[in-house]
Amino acid sequence: MDFGKLVEPDNGGAHRRRSLSRVVSHLHWLLRQRLSALKSGLFWRTFFLIAFIITVSMAAWIASVRFFDRAPQTEELAARITSIVEITRAALMHSAPAMRTELLFDLSSKEGIRIYPLEKNDKAEPLLDGAGLAETLLLVQTQLGPETRFAGKVNGVGGFWVSFKIEDDDEYWLMLERTRLVRGVGWQWLGWAGIVMLLSLLGGVIITRRINLPLARLTNSIRAMARGEAPDPLPENGAREIATANRAFNQMVTDLKRIETDRALILAGISHDLRTPLTRMQLEVEMADLSQEAREGMQSDISQMDAIISQFLDFAKPAEATNFTMLNLSELMQDLTARASRLPDMKINAQIDPNIHVVGNPVDLKRVLNNLVENGRRYGRTPDSDLLELDIKCKIESGEGGKRAVLEVADHGVGVPESEIQQLKKPFTRLDAARSQANGAGLGLAIVDRVVARHGGEFILTNRAGGGFLVRIILPGAKVKKADK
Repeated sequence: MDFGKLVEPDNGGAHRRRSLSRVVSHLHWLLRQRLSALKSGLFWRTFFLIAFIITVSMAAWIASVRFFDRAPQTEELAARITSIVEITRAALMHSAPAMRTELLFDLSSKEGIRIYPLEKNDKAEPLLDGAGLAETLLLVQTQLGPETRFAGKVNGVGGFWVSFKIEDDDEYWLMLERTRLVRGVGWQWLGWAGIVMLLSLLGGVIITRRINLPLARLTNSIRAMARGEAPDPLPENGAREIATANRAFNQMVTDLKRIETDRALILAGISHDLRTPLTRMQLEVEMADLSQEAREGMQSDISQMDAIISQFLDFAKPAEATNFTMLNLSELMQDLTARASRLPDMKINAQIDPNIHVVGNPVDLKRVLNNLVENGRRYGRTPDSDLLELDIKCKIESGEGGKRAVLEVADHGVGVPESEIQQLKKPFTRLDAARSQANGAGLGLAIVDRVVARHGGEFILTNRAGGGFLVRIILPGAKVKKADK
């Protein structure tokens, strides 16, 4: 025997236990998510409220029916028992003694009625108390006589036993099957009540969904606006209150779009008008009798103002899909990394797959890439260092709509607080004091977001694992073409 195998650890069993633990943890997480949705969701709150009201109403209705039906049911059962006993007694009294055996057999086989002589040594057990049983027995005893006795078992045989006399000394037991005395109408009522309750709950689901669906649409549209997206118009039909709310929301979206368009036109007009005086100031500085230090300072200020005006013009530039063409994205990225690598304080780690082509505007995409590098140069420097290290990647991934080009630009800086990342897409946004002192108007990433949206792509901002900030751009319709020889 190989004793080494006896002490070998069961790695397969440990792996199965870990897998089972992960599955249980995942199921526990799903259960908590579902319970959280049940607690917080308006749909489920409304549904459970309606279900509670329906359940209480049905319970009250059933209790009322049983309460008011109890007396008639008791009287009917007592009359049935009395009638059976009286008819059986009359049949026995008026039948010939020789025919009584055959009569007893017919009563037992056809009617389920059994007749036994009552003996003094019979062991009779009382009936189990039930709903309305005491009232029923009292009514039967009133009609048959006070000497009438009842039993649930006689000599170990179960049933409904009632005594009667044919003559003064001739006493018998009459035994009925309990099934003959059970009234089935109550169970039928419970069945119908269950069906009515299920239909009511189904109606409650439909009503709750019709109430909450417009609210869910409005909530999703508001969330889309908060993410900077343009929501689809909400339907303006249906209930008056909901139609009014949707109409007001659609009007607000239209007004915001118009305000955004007007602001872009104003920015473009002001920026264009400022270019001429800036050019004149640049010439005057060149010709003025100034010291070299003063001239360089004024030229730097003018260049900064010109850069801000360029950002305004880029932000206000309208979409022009007619200028889209098939371009080599890999070459654009390689040119970008080559120019960025020549800067003295920058280190570029590039992973660019060759011959990736997309449909787009080459000027706009160059502007996007330059803005990302400039954004990293200003805000993404490595802590305790003047060096900027950028990881630039360009690759192809397969998605639901086909192949997509994925661009990634990541720095090794301090990153951005998670709660404020999405704010960076908004125009004129700079988060901290250090950024507010930087050159620019806070339009860099807003311009990137707008250009990527024109190209039908996705613009994703997140913090880089290990520290830093990561910008991810996904452009649809990517292809790999061989380079022309």
